[in-house]
Amino acid sequence: MERVVQFTGPRQVEVAELPSTPLPPGHLRVRTRYSGISAGTELTAYRGTNPYLTRTWDAGARIFRDGAAGIEYPVVGWGYSEVGEVTEVSPDVAGTPGTPAVGDLVWGIWGHRSEGVVPAEKLNGHTLPAGLEPLAGAFARVGAIAYNAVLASDIHVGEDVAVFGQGVIGLLTTRLAQLNGARVTAVDALDGRLEWAARYGAALTLNARTDDVAERVREATGGLGADVAIEISGAYPALHEALRAVTVGGRVVASGFYQGDGAGLRLGDEFHHNRVQLVCSQIGGVPQQLAGRWTVERLQQTFLRLVAEGRVDVESLVSHVVPVADAAEAYVLLDERPQDALQTVLEF
Repeated sequence: MERVVQFTGPRQVEVAELPSTPLPPGHLRVRTRYSGISAGTELTAYRGTNPYLTRTWDAGARIFRDGAAGIEYPVVGWGYSEVGEVTEVSPDVAGTPGTPAVGDLVWGIWGHRSEGVVPAEKLNGHTLPAGLEPLAGAFARVGAIAYNAVLASDIHVGEDVAVFGQGVIGLLTTRLAQLNGARVTAVDALDGRLEWAARYGAALTLNARTDDVAERVREATGGLGADVAIEISGAYPALHEALRAVTVGGRVVASGFYQGDGAGLRLGDEFHHNRVQLVCSQIGGVPQQLAGRWTVERLQQTFLRLVAEGRVDVESLVSHVVPVADAAEAYVLLDERPQDALQTVLEF
């Protein structure tokens, strides 16, 4: 039997037991050690706000269509930050170049379940780098999301960058932007997260509840405004403040997962008068201008290499390791007390 975390309705979580499935050709079986919870995308399914719950994504036309839900409750095994040990390899792929072997620790995406049956090509080259703790493997995807936003920002050495949202992905974005040569201003509504941002390289921290963020950014940049703002919280008022904070012709990278109508976003104000560039970063692909050299796979691999080299610290971001049997409590924590948690990880 395998254990699987599922949402049976808005804010309803259970851990179900399901029969293990036979291993098909071309696949590996992985026993999960850790699975990271996304406090952004995943909570939209937990709360019932995800657009797939009310509309259908037409992948061919690349448009949402009304009339039917793309997914329905129970939402089973959602999750995209897993690490585990290979326990079985299909004979037809065993020993082929790049395919992990039994006993290897691997990272990838197979959801919040005690074991994953994964196509071998999805785990090709996904053996955990030597010297890394297994927990680090759970950051490959979230690190790639942050990395993608930094690439979309087109940061140059010495530029001023404001990062809105200092949760796990925001903190990683702050660190990567600083490594890329930026002078970073970190913005969040929680002082505890701003303290983390200073440790991760932010030169200035601003509290969105008490500071006039756009004014303070302009003061810090000689009246000009930031060259780039990266909005990663998924809050419309934060996106609006990011648009206010950049210079004429500046760039705002919207990397958050925004829900519902855009309350608090006024595109007739600074966005219009300062001719601000607004671009989207989403982990389904890399910035178009880099697509000849970069892929999502390269983002993940490069991020883990930076972790292995000691240039990005991820383990200290793990605030809670929760036994999978207590998964419901983990979601309540992230939903109701976000100030008490950073990265929450389920342990199998």
